[in-house]
Amino acid sequence: MLQLFTEKFVREGVWMASIKEQEQARMDMVVTKVKEAIAKDQANLASVEADKKAIQADFSNNVRIKTSTYSGMMETALTVRQQQQLLQERENNMQQASRRLEILEKLEKKPYFARIDFEEEGEGKEEKIYIGLGSFTDGPDKFLIYDWRAPISSIYYDGGGLGEVSYQTPDGERKVDLRLKRQFMVEDGKIKVVFDTDETVGDQMLLEVLDENSDTKMKSIVTTIQREQNKIIRDTSSDLLFVQGAAGSGKTSAVLQRVAFLLYRYRGKLTSSQVILFSPNQLFNDYIDQVLPELGEQNMVQLTYYQHVKRRLPKLHVETLQERFEEDQAPLKQKVKRLKDSLDFFKASKAYGAYLERKGMRFKDLRLGGEVFFSKAHIKQIYYSFNENYHLRNRLEATKERLVKELNGQINRYAKSDQVQKAIQDLSQEQLNALYGDHPRNFANGEKELNFLGRQYVMHAFKPLHQAIIKNHFLSINGQYVHFLKSVPALVDLAKYDLTKEEWQLELAQVVADLKAKKLALSDVTAYLFLYDQISGKRGQTDIKQVFIDEIQDYTAYQLAYLKEEFPRAKFTMLGDLNQAIFTHENSHSLLKELGTMFPQDKTKVVQLTKSYRSTQQITDFTKEILLHGEAVTAFERAGEKPRLTTAKTEADLIADVVARLKQNQADSLTTAVIGKSLAECEALTQALRAEGQAVTLIKTENQRLAAGTIVVPAYLAKGLEFDAVIMWQANAKNYHADSDRQLVYTICSRAMHRLDIFVSGQVTPLFDRIDPKLYELITK
Repeated sequence: MLQLFTEKFVREGVWMASIKEQEQARMDMVVTKVKEAIAKDQANLASVEADKKAIQADFSNNVRIKTSTYSGMMETALTVRQQQQLLQERENNMQQASRRLEILEKLEKKPYFARIDFEEEGEGKEEKIYIGLGSFTDGPDKFLIYDWRAPISSIYYDGGGLGEVSYQTPDGERKVDLRLKRQFMVEDGKIKVVFDTDETVGDQMLLEVLDENSDTKMKSIVTTIQREQNKIIRDTSSDLLFVQGAAGSGKTSAVLQRVAFLLYRYRGKLTSSQVILFSPNQLFNDYIDQVLPELGEQNMVQLTYYQHVKRRLPKLHVETLQERFEEDQAPLKQKVKRLKDSLDFFKASKAYGAYLERKGMRFKDLRLGGEVFFSKAHIKQIYYSFNENYHLRNRLEATKERLVKELNGQINRYAKSDQVQKAIQDLSQEQLNALYGDHPRNFANGEKELNFLGRQYVMHAFKPLHQAIIKNHFLSINGQYVHFLKSVPALVDLAKYDLTKEEWQLELAQVVADLKAKKLALSDVTAYLFLYDQISGKRGQTDIKQVFIDEIQDYTAYQLAYLKEEFPRAKFTMLGDLNQAIFTHENSHSLLKELGTMFPQDKTKVVQLTKSYRSTQQITDFTKEILLHGEAVTAFERAGEKPRLTTAKTEADLIADVVARLKQNQADSLTTAVIGKSLAECEALTQALRAEGQAVTLIKTENQRLAAGTIVVPAYLAKGLEFDAVIMWQANAKNYHADSDRQLVYTICSRAMHRLDIFVSGQVTPLFDRIDPKLYELITK
């Protein structure tokens, strides 16, 4: 029996070796053709660049400047436009050639990673296609490589096994008989491993990728997309795609591939500038910014929610990520925050906006030279003089028109006054020339010329007032927001949030004090902006077609409702892990229910990713035990060390152990993140480690870049990132004692890919009490 097994193993080994040789021969042929295409594209790019330089150099010769007559000016404008169009055409050609060249250079090193053989229904012949980062042809319709985003390529990702498989095309569903699914691991154009499988991506290939060390930049997962991730990537029918994914389940990677897929699928109708991604912090933006370029696409707009609101409020201090993490956790503050973050509060904002159409608007006097020119009472009388068909936007525009009209009347009156006429006569020639400007000086008589100059003089003096009207400076947004908060008890049932009117008055006084100090909490900022948008009639950014929101669990229902108003024509993809809600805590679990009221049910799709690929099975099994009633998490079977929990009596005793662990990680070529709870704690630890000769980088703000080597980072800045090894610093009862800290502890521990160490001086956090001691190694000093 053993002999038969051995003979079978040898036969299969010989067979696979033969297959590898055949596949390598084909890959060599493809690489040769890719190199030829690269040489051709390089020559084409050089030619286009030379054309562009020639056009620029000859610009003055081709542009005929004629300004003496109207027709001459038109001819000049036309020739300038023609030259601009020529330059723009060359620039577009250069950009397209450069992007294509980048893809070809990637294909030269790794032409493709998969092959599928199949027979399409009704065709009667077998086809085989190779799948890679981009398409590559050797003549019309002769594809040597298919883009991974092409409809036919979905057979590779979506098909569970061999046999009958269906896939979606723009013309509808097609069926094929899938007969072979082959995978390649390639390095510099050479096949290292080839194997056949009936899975989406075989465990062997996935394990090879997962065993690699982390980097300061996220990589594309195009070669290892799983079946459930592919559903996220290729969804085109949902207005809301909600992805709940366990830590390390690849949800962010899948969504970045989704962006690349949508840009490919809607080429010519969707550009990267019409896609926006809200991410947890700027560090994360930096971490993911190479994924789309690696796939041959331009990056979409990337920003944090804080950046989105802050850019509209440059004169106010908006609560930062650090301030939000370390803010007052008093019971009253938490109750108020729960109300302000709710959909009830958003509905109250809308109801208040409707109320303002009848009464209640707050205005400011418009002054000129310190004196009241248009009083707030007068502005209010104009604002509410229009009939009930005028909504807020129309009222504001009509009010501005009336004020400008009245201002013009005053300008005409002042222009003819003796005071202005005398002032003009006292002007120097230079000042008079400035008043004339480009206006022809062929006036019918001296009186008309004097009237013209008088009007110009007064208009210049009244310009600040005119600008103030145009820019809505007569609105009192601070006063209006305070008035809204005063109205809240009549719009919301405070008892539902366990609040009394007296407690609400305390909060109102705090907001008034904050506004006087020119600052706002994040829970107020969104309502403040939404109120202004209603009053000013802002229509939102209608050019944005796709909105992606990462770490959705740290958003409030109010913020999401506001973003839906802000991007009225966009489809939304929201992703996150409710187990990691470090800012919204238990409120995050009601988020999906609240989202269901914002989007049509038949256009809402929920995908759950439960398998964690980031960490070893030992780390995943440990981290999921931290949660009490968390979302499901399943470990991928990748073996590693058990997490280690090291305890000591004093913090000083721990430093030496941390240094020893860092040296071991460095010897094993593992990059390490030391994660503390607060910035102050991380600053003190950084000094202690440097005193021991350790080269570490302290990440103090979200605007820093991820550095190579060991970093020390506060927990609130570690969201979305991953590291070879993680050291959790001071997991003691003082730092982590409340059940509301569970998500934070889970977030810290789940950043580790290969190694997790936890250090504690004093009493260990009670949040570890429920973890089976068999799941970790305990070291007591």
